[in-house]
Amino acid sequence: MEFRPCIDIHDGHVKQIVGGALDEEHSHVKENYVSQSDAAYFAELYKERDLSGGHVIILNNSASPMYEASRTQALSALRAYPGGLHIGGGVNPDNAPEYLDAGASHVIVTSYVFREGEIDFQALDRMLASVGREHLVLDLSVRRRDDRYLIVTDRWQKFTSVELNPDTLDKLSGYCDEFLVHAVDVEGRNSGIESEVVGMLGAWKGNPVIYAGGVHSFDDLYLVEALGCGRVGITIGSALDLFGGNMKFDEVVEYCRKN
Repeated sequence: MEFRPCIDIHDGHVKQIVGGALDEEHSHVKENYVSQSDAAYFAELYKERDLSGGHVIILNNSASPMYEASRTQALSALRAYPGGLHIGGGVNPDNAPEYLDAGASHVIVTSYVFREGEIDFQALDRMLASVGREHLVLDLSVRRRDDRYLIVTDRWQKFTSVELNPDTLDKLSGYCDEFLVHAVDVEGRNSGIESEVVGMLGAWKGNPVIYAGGVHSFDDLYLVEALGCGRVGITIGSALDLFGGNMKFDEVVEYCRKN
């Protein structure tokens, strides 16, 4: 099972927040952890451990007065680990090449490729023209509504009408190198994984998929491995001791490499 590390950045600091609790418009952010180390520190740590494909996420929107501080941190991480990290948060065809030039191997996109709650295939074509399929990750993070898992955008605040299911994955698989799926309702809550989401992703046989959300024990890692049929990778944030949690980072890395 592949483990992917993360560097989430808000207001110029590496943080872990509760999923779905980032509402900048109303100055509402629920934090689990704020690191005293900068983004480059974590990038160098992941490089030392030979962990590639980690996610650097800018959580401020581009209108925020703290956006540039967060973006500066993100760029420092990319430069510290050239070719080893993905970056997301406000990515579009205009700024994506700059992130690749700074050292990102992939850009992560959600909001840009949705319009009025639907997939905007013209926007997807523009992203492909900008960076190419081999450098694009589609973030299809979801929240549950009426027994369906709907993709959410704009820092997980807006529901789309698009359900995460095998048909959606099939439809989008030709546009990207891999998928990233946060189960937002359990993200950052240390409450266990969304088993239904992991099971669906594991049953789908297509692009690589990385799951995030709710992992807080090695039992959860076992569940992801079993339900994901060995095809679903994992990202862990708040539960790691790096970010104030109880799961030891090096033990998680070793477990995933052995399994």
